Amino acid sequence: MQRLAGKTCVVTAAGQGIGHAIATAFLREGAEVIAIDLKEEGLNKLSGALTACVDATDPAAVAALPDRFPRISVLVNCVGYVASGTILNTPLQMLQQSFAINVQSMHLLISAFLPGMRERRDGSIINIASVVSSEMGAPERYAYGTTKAAVIGLTKSVARDYIADGVRCNAISPGTVETPSLHERIAATGDLEKGRAAFIARQPMGRLGTAEEVAAVAVLLASGEATFMTGANIIIDGGMSL
Repeated sequence: MQRLAGKTCVVTAAGQGIGHAIATAFLREGAEVIAIDLKEEGLNKLSGALTACVDATDPAAVAALPDRFPRISVLVNCVGYVASGTILNTPLQMLQQSFAINVQSMHLLISAFLPGMRERRDGSIINIASVVSSEMGAPERYAYGTTKAAVIGLTKSVARDYIADGVRCNAISPGTVETPSLHERIAATGDLEKGRAAFIARQPMGRLGTAEEVAAVAVLLASGEATFMTGANIIIDGGMSL
């Protein structure tokens, strides 16, 4: 059985990593997928999806999306940016950029598609947060942890405000996941072997998570199996926050 048959789903940051895995899983489960990313390259690998190159932090560009793609029943906000640094070496501009990418993008996308979901009394909003947030701290992740904590607060607020309108809003908080973004951070350490070992060492299971494992949780939240779930923050971190 295709668990998302008949659903039309928007997935942001679908060109790579977790967003790409979610879009792929949704297609496999029978959904019509609108895959959005800032870059066209990764979108070309999503056979069967409708695609759009959009800057998720651009208010005008995002506001135009519902006219192009009406009747959206699932929205996955996956755009994210990992800034490194403590409060003392994080410039205000970097904190503002982190809020723009990690939080403002979700505000814009939800604001664009929520009215249609309310009108049809049918909507599942899935926000990709992080276990590094209000759940736990991590070294040199001041701006990232602050903004991902905001994502969890945003999720619960939207869930509470629209609980009677047929719209659910949940968050997924991954631990350390094997993605191109992680590969960039490993490379930035200057020692690929030691950098990778350090990231794995944060995971009590002794391995990194996979984007496909996160995508499986997104499929659940998008499906009819999760219709009694709203305002939840699902942690999928291999025990990192324990």
